[in-house]
Amino acid sequence: MTESPSRKYFSRVNEDVKETFTQNRSTPHRDRPETARPPAPAALAAKVRTLAPSMTRSMQRVAEAVAGDPAGCAALTVTGLAELTGTSEATVVRTARLLGYPGYRDLRLALAGLAAQQQSGRAPALTTDIAVDDPLADVVAKLAHEERQTLADTAAGLDTAQLGAAVDALAGARRTDVYGIGASGLVAQDLTQKLLRIGLIAHAPGDPHLAVTNAVQLRAGDVAVAITHSGSTGDVIEPLRAAFERGATTVAVTGRPDSPVTQYADHVLTTSTSRESELRPAAMSSRTSQLLVVDCLFVGVAQRTYEAAAPALAASYEALAHRHR
Repeated sequence: MTESPSRKYFSRVNEDVKETFTQNRSTPHRDRPETARPPAPAALAAKVRTLAPSMTRSMQRVAEAVAGDPAGCAALTVTGLAELTGTSEATVVRTARLLGYPGYRDLRLALAGLAAQQQSGRAPALTTDIAVDDPLADVVAKLAHEERQTLADTAAGLDTAQLGAAVDALAGARRTDVYGIGASGLVAQDLTQKLLRIGLIAHAPGDPHLAVTNAVQLRAGDVAVAITHSGSTGDVIEPLRAAFERGATTVAVTGRPDSPVTQYADHVLTTSTSRESELRPAAMSSRTSQLLVVDCLFVGVAQRTYEAAAPALAASYEALAHRHR
């Protein structure tokens, strides 16, 4: 007569079945891209920083736990993590999916990978909080660290499929409008100037009224790009909506992937969400992450249109060469 299975065995089987079930049951097959891949372990912390502000408080507790102690959380079952964070198993699974993982099992694998990276001997992160009495040397070090982290987070979280689709649209556009206000307006001008130098037609209207009047002239075959860190700037959303309603291809570059501007965007490119402080109400790193996305767009377009872009760029250099002698 064989020995009956232990309670521990049944518990383990139950957890395995539960994690497999929660991984596959709730998302309709049609809405799950077959080619989508979970984020790499290195991108997990960046995803948490970017998406946490838009999460519910219970989901934030789960996200903060996995980012703060990846090794400890990797050892927990879905039930264990729910108990640790004072949430439910469903909340844990929803958080995993929002972070880009098909289910909790995939998140655990990423946590194990991230823990291994953290144990490889890298120096601890430098705090980026700047005090009014910080020596300038410390200010430089903290800002430099923040900029590096922002660029790394943006690169890790950037959806290359969305980026490629936006590049294709820009490369074939009859005309491109770029909308941005304040610091984002500077980034809009940067993208416009880059496109102009490779022979493409682009505008970055600085006046909100002009932006709308330009947008209503767009049509299919044109592209409109909205740049807004918050994703809720009305002077940027209004022209993008007008362009969207007239059939133009629309792109949003934003730090909030679930913000109002994305309602009118065919393609969304997410930037890192930096922490702003009293001394930096418009954090430089927000603009830095936008500039990285703009550079990626420009280089991609230049690659697609190289035969025309290369001579146009050479001509622009030649036209300005005498001004730099």
